[in-house]
Amino acid sequence: YRYGIELTQPLFRAQDWFSYEASQFQTEAAEAQYNLAQQQLILDVATAYFDVLRAKDTVTTAKATETAIQRQYEQAQERFDVGLIAITEVYEARASYDDARSQRIAADNDLNVAKEQLARLTGEYPDAMENLRQNFPLGRPEPMDPTSWETTAVEQNWSIQAAQRQFSASEASLKAAKSDHLPTLELSASYQESSLENALFTQQEGNQSIVSLSLTIPFYTGGGTQAGVREQRSLLTAAEQDLNTVRRDVRVNTRSLFLTVNNNIETASALEQTIISRRSALDATRAGYEVGTRNIVEVLDAERAYYVALRDYANARYDYLINSLQLKQAAGTLTPRDLIDLNNWLSAAAPGIEALANEKKTLDDPTQ
Repeated sequence: YRYGIELTQPLFRAQDWFSYEASQFQTEAAEAQYNLAQQQLILDVATAYFDVLRAKDTVTTAKATETAIQRQYEQAQERFDVGLIAITEVYEARASYDDARSQRIAADNDLNVAKEQLARLTGEYPDAMENLRQNFPLGRPEPMDPTSWETTAVEQNWSIQAAQRQFSASEASLKAAKSDHLPTLELSASYQESSLENALFTQQEGNQSIVSLSLTIPFYTGGGTQAGVREQRSLLTAAEQDLNTVRRDVRVNTRSLFLTVNNNIETASALEQTIISRRSALDATRAGYEVGTRNIVEVLDAERAYYVALRDYANARYDYLINSLQLKQAAGTLTPRDLIDLNNWLSAAAPGIEALANEKKTLDDPTQ
């Protein structure tokens, strides 16, 4: 019989080490992409939910506008029948009513589309929706310094971290390609044992142990190593450009979102007063029409302006919420906890915009 065993252990093979290092960075890049996808899902679901509420409020104001203008149209018809106004005012009211009706139909369709989008993300069709409480506070971003947000984003944004890990992986891959020029050193150990019979039928036994070092020096590989180095160097340049682009985009986006959130707060505050002013203007215009000092066109314009203010106010609040979440995502701080906190401000009992559309003059939430 004869048997043997041989073991080989690389002592120095730089290519394997750098390839392992590159794979580690690629794993970290994949983890960063996963975290980014998780944040994007949080943002997508929240955006889809508030888009449904936004569309629902648009339907509410569109219906209220349609009802109010229909009432003006009917009154104009009655006043014309008794000879108090010209037929042109009836035509004006009718045209405004038809326009309001078409806008309400479009709003109904937008609501259905928004619900389908939310259902696509959640797997459930939204029937009953909880409204955002009217006393939801529109707080300023903390800290109130765009540079601080920008610094946090550069350090924690998952897009930047993924690009950074990919750049590091490309660096390691380039080193691995260059290391093909380097020698490799291996330790080999073998053991062999045999027991054989010779021609005289005598048993001959023996064993042999060998330990050796093997040094391999690549003198010429046909240009393959150089080609691999050039390829990896090009990939490294592309990864560096991608990293710089992502950093620049995140910086600009973070600062822009910071300014946008603050603008949303100012806009909502201004529209809150606009609602009250336009409601007063609408009441005065209606009264003036009754005594003959205002015409039907002015009444219809006042009706539309009031309900547009209601719709814009609701949109400003939803814009604030979505942009605040986007700001946190840009900074890399968005977590499921943000959705939980936001959910605490939703209530099935909160009336939403219909409390104002039903000619309510204040912004108080009757559920509070």
